[in-house]
Amino acid sequence: MTEETPYEARVREPWPGRSDPKSGAAARSEIVTSWRRSQLSGVVSGAEDLPFNPNLNRTSRLVTAATPVIDRLAAHLDGGGATIVLADSNAQIIDRRAGGSTLARALDRAMVAPGFSYAEEHAGTNGIGSVIEGRRPIMVSGTEHFRENLQQFTCVGSPVVNPFTNSIVGVLDVTSRLSDTSELMTPLVVAAAREIETRLLADSSRREQLLLEQFLARAKRSSAAVVTLNEDFIITNTAASRLLEPTDHAVLWNWTARTMGSGEYAEGELCVGDDVPVRAQARMVRMDDKSIGVLIELRVHHDLHRAIALAPPSPGVTLAAPGAGATHDPLAGLPPGRSAVWQRARREIACTAGLDESVLVTGEPGTGKRCVAEALVGGRPSAVLDAMAVDRDPAAWISKAEDVLTDGGHLVVTHIDALPVPLCGSLIALMKESAARGGRIIATATRLDFRVSRIGDHFPVRLHLPALRERPEDLADIVPFLLDGRPTLRQRMLPSTLQALMALAWPGNLRELHMVLTSAAVRANGVDLALQHLPYEYRAPSADREPAALKRAERETILDALSVSAGNKKRAADRLGIARSTLYRKMRALGIDEKRWDTCDT
Repeated sequence: MTEETPYEARVREPWPGRSDPKSGAAARSEIVTSWRRSQLSGVVSGAEDLPFNPNLNRTSRLVTAATPVIDRLAAHLDGGGATIVLADSNAQIIDRRAGGSTLARALDRAMVAPGFSYAEEHAGTNGIGSVIEGRRPIMVSGTEHFRENLQQFTCVGSPVVNPFTNSIVGVLDVTSRLSDTSELMTPLVVAAAREIETRLLADSSRREQLLLEQFLARAKRSSAAVVTLNEDFIITNTAASRLLEPTDHAVLWNWTARTMGSGEYAEGELCVGDDVPVRAQARMVRMDDKSIGVLIELRVHHDLHRAIALAPPSPGVTLAAPGAGATHDPLAGLPPGRSAVWQRARREIACTAGLDESVLVTGEPGTGKRCVAEALVGGRPSAVLDAMAVDRDPAAWISKAEDVLTDGGHLVVTHIDALPVPLCGSLIALMKESAARGGRIIATATRLDFRVSRIGDHFPVRLHLPALRERPEDLADIVPFLLDGRPTLRQRMLPSTLQALMALAWPGNLRELHMVLTSAAVRANGVDLALQHLPYEYRAPSADREPAALKRAERETILDALSVSAGNKKRAADRLGIARSTLYRKMRALGIDEKRWDTCDT
């Protein structure tokens, strides 16, 4: 007979009632469901560690609305056997009040304190994370907690819901020792949470009313598509509603954050809706000297696609006429995107597919280099060799390359920058010998430093793939592409979730994004992907998000100037209105690879 797990035993055994430990009441369905989620998330019942983030947003609208309510409750519970806990929408505790010193010490030992995350995926069944998962009030008492170190407490939590978006913005929880449990805790917490929502509504009404007034005043005088938005909602006139798609809320909000920074006005070009190019003008809307949203006018820019098409290629790229010699569409399987930098990359890929030359595809890890390499040969390379695996049998590796190239085949070599120097000479010789027979290599590399082997010099064509952080607006197109790419990923992503993803740096690029989406889709279990479905580290707010957005905007401005100037640092510096030495300093500070832009600066 198979041995029963502790989890299975807990589900099977009679459940002790809260008022009488000797009663045999069965476990409530919402508790059993939460246990199952906890087990699937890999929560260990005996664990005591929890994620901790010291960056607490104590000036948020939730904190502003909740503070008077919590102050009043704390005064009533002062010295009593209960404590009040406020958590944000990510289940991170941001405030804890009242409760006697003995209870406070016990809570500290259990890490029920500001900064710790009580998301179900980390803490199991509890009065904060389980509220967010179930979207309703819940009491978790004693051994109903999945983790053993919480079973000495009773927690009652209630969601705090944004009255405009109907999304959970936080959780109000009252926690006591198990011996101090009272059935009055639930109505007390629910009533306090509703009062916080009422205060949120009053504050939102003032903000939204001012934004609506600004929108109406501008819409009456403008024939353009007019949009007013903040992080929570969007107002559009008829022209804008015909132009925009739901995901464009996040696109516009992110574009505003990048281009406006700490200023009051911004303008520029971007693509919205079904890849429609527009020229946008944005103005900050303030109330009580605080930013509450932006007013944007959008005008269709018919010349933008032509401007992108005629933009100079990246340095080192030699292009053929689009489609010359190509028998397939190399862009068919590649992720879409609306940014100028990705449109330029796609144009270079399409033109390169028509060449018979060897090609080097460079870019950061996870940018899709191998996908592009295989697309350039119609997805059917004669062979794919990984230079990082050459140490297993160098002779067999170079022999396979020789067989392919001698027969005039297309060889894809990944991680060619890791190829040992002695083999680089052999591969270069093969490339020269096979050129007349039509054989070519499509290689990928992360590093651009080939000073020792110089193998990079033997690729007449180079393509560079931009990092995901350089084109955050493309996430609105990439996410549906990745979600629809497998039968198990058919959900849509809510605009607020997309907005959170667009604010991240994505060091792992597309590979990292695909991992996050796959994890979120499994956790969502068929429903649309919301913020709580993302792994915790991808939904936790960042304290330095605004400075990061400003750095990213400055980085993109410099990259655009370098691209337009075909890599010429002097012309790029003149275009930016700064000294060339300043440009070099900023490039190093912002992590811009100088080798990629090596060109004549005279």
